[in-house]
Amino acid sequence: MTERLYYTDAYLAQFDATVLARADEGRRIYLDRTAFYPASGGQPFDTGRLGGIAVVDVADEGERIAHLLASPLGAAGRVHGQIDWARRFDHMQQHTGQHLLSAVLAELFGLATVSVHFGRDGSTLDLDAGAISPAQVADGEARANALVWENRPVTVSFEDAGGAGGLRKAPDRSGELRIVTIRDLDRSACGGTHVRATGEIGAILIRRVERVRKSVRLEFLCGGRAVRRASADHELLTRLGTLQSAAPDDLPSILETQRAELKAAASARRELEERVAAYRARELYQAAAPDAAGVRRAVVREATGAPDALRALAQAFTALPKAVLLAAVGAPPSVLLAASADTSMDAAAVLRAALAPAGGRGGGSARLAQGTV
Repeated sequence: MTERLYYTDAYLAQFDATVLARADEGRRIYLDRTAFYPASGGQPFDTGRLGGIAVVDVADEGERIAHLLASPLGAAGRVHGQIDWARRFDHMQQHTGQHLLSAVLAELFGLATVSVHFGRDGSTLDLDAGAISPAQVADGEARANALVWENRPVTVSFEDAGGAGGLRKAPDRSGELRIVTIRDLDRSACGGTHVRATGEIGAILIRRVERVRKSVRLEFLCGGRAVRRASADHELLTRLGTLQSAAPDDLPSILETQRAELKAAASARRELEERVAAYRARELYQAAAPDAAGVRRAVVREATGAPDALRALAQAFTALPKAVLLAAVGAPPSVLLAASADTSMDAAAVLRAALAPAGGRGGGSARLAQGTV
């Protein structure tokens, strides 16, 4: 059995222990005690050094904790462990911040947290809700940060599941529970590492809200991560403002104006393309001699071409009576076949039959089909 030192002291960054067992040629180490946190409860594992060798993974194997090393550790005996403190404290900020944020959302709006994930760059919590409004997100974030500033104590206790009251989520097992308490706000059964007071969480920033199946997912950042992200956002806004020769606060109105102008320009361009296609289609139609059945056929070959432009030409050509157009483009390699309704031709069927012997494929409708070979 491995004694889990982080259960009682999350701030323990160095420790000494005895090697109980070795596996994988000395790359998998089991100790009598450890401060290394294994991946559990959504929180990532600690890294650091054990006996001077880098710890690359820490796995919870029930009664024992396995330390996976970058290279073999020598013979069994006493060994010194050192936690990567920057990584550990970052995880402590994110995890405690999640407890606080989940408690606030439950307190203000009755929204229960159903799952949590702590990532390298951001963390998420999923709420048992169909939706959450922007106003609720803003209010939740503001309340969470106000509680950070109050610097409420965060304590750890060990209690029997049968007598542990006031838990935000009912325990799913019996026996002794490790309870993390934020004074006058939250009590949760949790085996993770946490800060001593809410002030150490630092700023809490909700970055994004999205719908995931039947839940609402919030992406959030705490402490150093929030500060770095806010700084990066500020730098980005400053750069965009410089490009627009405007203050960052003026960017929304400027971008909205540009968006409207682009939309109008795109509409005008499409109209012009349709007019050009109509003129070109009439020229091709008049230049094509009708066959005995009165059908006019035109073939267009281009080195390059935009699919939309060719489709516009094909539609304009086959809007004329008894018309069939075949267009081939070199880059990207494609072929298009279109036929007016009065030709009785099924363009999709004809194109598939023509391409199949050469290993090509295509599809579309009886009036217009496109393929590659």
